[in-house]
Amino acid sequence: MGNTTALARRRHRSARPFALAALFTLLVAALLVSLAPPAFAADDDPADYPYAIAGNVRSAGEPIEGATITVTGDDFEGEATTAENGSWRVPVPSKDVTYTVELDEDSLPDTVAVPDDFEFTQEVTFGPSNTVTRNFTLGAAERTTVSFWDQFLSRAVNGLNFGLMLALAAIGLSLVYGTTGLSNFAHGEMVTFGALAALLFTTGFGLSIWLAIPLAVAVSAVFGWGMDAGIWRPLRRKGLGTVQLMIVSIGLSLALRYTYQIFIGGGTQQLPGAVAASIPGLGPIRLTVTDVISMALSIVVIGIFAWWLMRTRIGRATRAVSDNPSLASASGIDVDAVVRVVWIVAAALAGLSGILWAYFRPGIKWDMGTSILLLIFAAVTLGGLGTAFGALIGSLIVGLLVELSTLWIPSDLKYVGALVVLIVILLFRPQGILGRRERIG
Repeated sequence: MGNTTALARRRHRSARPFALAALFTLLVAALLVSLAPPAFAADDDPADYPYAIAGNVRSAGEPIEGATITVTGDDFEGEATTAENGSWRVPVPSKDVTYTVELDEDSLPDTVAVPDDFEFTQEVTFGPSNTVTRNFTLGAAERTTVSFWDQFLSRAVNGLNFGLMLALAAIGLSLVYGTTGLSNFAHGEMVTFGALAALLFTTGFGLSIWLAIPLAVAVSAVFGWGMDAGIWRPLRRKGLGTVQLMIVSIGLSLALRYTYQIFIGGGTQQLPGAVAASIPGLGPIRLTVTDVISMALSIVVIGIFAWWLMRTRIGRATRAVSDNPSLASASGIDVDAVVRVVWIVAAALAGLSGILWAYFRPGIKWDMGTSILLLIFAAVTLGGLGTAFGALIGSLIVGLLVELSTLWIPSDLKYVGALVVLIVILLFRPQGILGRRERIG
């Protein structure tokens, strides 16, 4: 009887990782199925159409409010009126139709001068994306010159914003590396997951963005717990080395990335409030309300994390495991429990970073997390491997370098400039800014 009971317990323990893996798979599948674009019938509400034609109407660089735009094609006819910032958007039922976009001349204000050769109609054909942009510009804006120092100040503030957003993801990656030794190449997909969860709660369920953000962060935390319980913990117990685990993370990254693309497509989708006007009275600095909220939220979350890491019992245990897992285990610390908490915290921070990244870009895309993965690794390496505060400092440096480098190099090469500086710094301080020099041999 005793042998039978022991055998049943062993079977239960061996089945637990598979059950957790199944739960983790169902969670991801449910999210992606919910985000999949539905099929629309011809009599559906036009606001629910999956495709759209959008644009702006401007005169001499100033937006025109109240202008009427008409979109026609086959049996479809839609109309929109430009908003205060001159933007307009008309949902359409199909992308296989050539549409005609017309600006109603009679709807323009009397103060707007129309050039003699201005074309009020444009033909629109969809490409691979779900949204096509067509702008109507009635006159060229006056060219203004900005001094070098004004550009420097504006881009430095943008770099600080970008660095704070990058820090949220880099801190999580650094925590995982410090406690497990794993360089998680799927961390970019964890960033994307947070943005997709926010899109689900806003666009799919119609919730307010202020309610969608904490829910998306919570779902991201569950996502991190599922990854550890269903994949990483069973692999660690089987004794896989860090190189094998890193290869698994690369495969997981590819699988998640292209799964995202299958379900949400290759287009770009926006979260509510992605387009916001700049705050007046800041001189050369151009910041929107969304930018200010993003920076403030990042600072608050990083401050809470610092308190958690330095003052709480589990935070001190995390630092102990990061310093020496064997010694921490011998001291009575449950290393597996600490690693599980680290995965949950890292995924939650990555999810929040993904939401803020969606506003900074702006837009949500299937590979948005991968586009900054190299910068996240650069920030962690620059600050010092396995040190959370080093990841914060490294992120701020990388964010500032990325934005300020566009003063001298083309914006397409701005990520390269940050990596070049990383190489130069590591030549003189291989352990990073806050890292400890390791003895070899």
